[in-house]
Amino acid sequence: MNQTAATLASDAQSEICDALNQSVAEVVVTTMLAQNFHWNVKGMAFGPLHAMFQEIYEDHFVAQDDLAERVRALGGHAEGQLSGMIARSKVEEHDGHASDKEMIKTLAEAQRTVAATLAGTAAIAAKHGDLLTEDLCIGRGQTHEKFAWLLSAHLE
Repeated sequence: MNQTAATLASDAQSEICDALNQSVAEVVVTTMLAQNFHWNVKGMAFGPLHAMFQEIYEDHFVAQDDLAERVRALGGHAEGQLSGMIARSKVEEHDGHASDKEMIKTLAEAQRTVAATLAGTAAIAAKHGDLLTEDLCIGRGQTHEKFAWLLSAHLE
C-alpha cells in the first residue's frame, strides 16, 4: 500500500529517516568537496572546471535541504552536525591539494557513492510504500550519476 508521511508506521519512518540522514551526510561532504576544488583548481582547464565545480556545489546545497526537509516531513530529526556527517559519510574529506585530474577523479567517485546511497535509500522507501521519498531519492541519484558522467568525460 502506498504511504505518506502521516500514514507510515513509526519503525518505517525511523528506517527511512536513518537512510535519508546517511544521504544528507554524503551530499554535505560532497558539497564541500566540490567547493574546495572550486577554490583550489588551477591549470589550463581552470575556467571550465571552476565553473563546473560551482554548478555542482550549488546543486548539492539545494539537495541537502530537500533531503533534510524530507526527514523532518517524516517526523525524524535532521542531523545537522558536520562532525557527525563527516564520520558517517562514505565520501571522505579532501584538503584540496591535488591536480585538476585528481580533483575530477575524486569528485566523480564521490558522485557515484552518493548515487549508490540514494538508490539504497529509494529501495528502503519503496519497501515501506513511501513513493514520495523513493521519487526524491531516484531523482537525486540520477543527478549525481549525471555529474559523475560529466566529470569522467574530462578524463577520457
